[in-house]
Amino acid sequence: MKREARSPGLDRRPWRVTAVGVLAVGLIAAFTGAVPSSPALAVVEGVTTPWGFTAHEMGARAAVDHLPEPMPAFFRDARDQLVWLNPEPDRWRDRDNTEMDQAWTYDHYVDLENVPPGAMDAPDRFTFLRYLNEAGLERPERDTGFLHYRILELQERLVRAWGSWRAADEHDPRRAWLEERIVHDAGILGHYVMDASQPHHTTIHFNGWDSDTPNPGGYTTDRDMHSRFERLFVDTHVNESAVRDATRTPTLALVDLPTLRRAVRAHIDESHDRVEELYRLDRDLGFDPDAPAHPDAITFTVERISSGSSMLAMLWWSAWIASGT
Repeated sequence: MKREARSPGLDRRPWRVTAVGVLAVGLIAAFTGAVPSSPALAVVEGVTTPWGFTAHEMGARAAVDHLPEPMPAFFRDARDQLVWLNPEPDRWRDRDNTEMDQAWTYDHYVDLENVPPGAMDAPDRFTFLRYLNEAGLERPERDTGFLHYRILELQERLVRAWGSWRAADEHDPRRAWLEERIVHDAGILGHYVMDASQPHHTTIHFNGWDSDTPNPGGYTTDRDMHSRFERLFVDTHVNESAVRDATRTPTLALVDLPTLRRAVRAHIDESHDRVEELYRLDRDLGFDPDAPAHPDAITFTVERISSGSSMLAMLWWSAWIASGT
């Protein structure tokens, strides 16, 4: 499947605030007395964003709230900033800024069906890309994506920053700069960890079942499925307290690279294993934001978001612990 041949929002079209969008938000406020909780969603030019801002923010809040007590106070106190940063990489997606857009576009997903055998074991994204080229993929960066490497790269950077913070004198004013860097990198890392928990971000069936492949389950090929599930359904039917209750507090830390790599791969594989379940639920129960939601559809969605928040809390905690070993 060629991702750029698909529907708005999944073919990397620009999304940005417009005068019409701002007017729409104003009208909503005027007639309903409420401003959308995530105004950026209301001003997008018909474009969906991975997991939607709501799910990204839910996941980040739950992750912060489930950090073990020894986590340094400045990090916990940055809760609001970590939540705001979680959707940040989606704010970079704009074809009018080609260099920026192309630099990060392919980090939001990994289409596992297109990855050649053994390539996921490549030590870095450039070796991975070489394997893809050798396999003859038409446009390797587009046809597979780099989600797993983006997570690993940011996690290693976060460990390094924590190490520098530990080594800095507590009276050194530059230590505050390190704290800013830690919060920023942790917030950006959170975006990709949450993306990986959404099954659409691990498969060629990322927005309706790929019409070029067998479809024995009679699954939808609707090009609105991605946004219908991850944004509209979440905004309407998912309660944040359910996500928080389902999120797990870390009980261990991933302090060595092989363990970290296995955990990131398992997080992505688990999500990919749920692709057909997602499509069966859509076929049999629906993810309709305008209809009463079936409990099984809500449970599935909450579990996917909380899987991301649990993994994020573990990675944040692991970075702190690994920096002291």
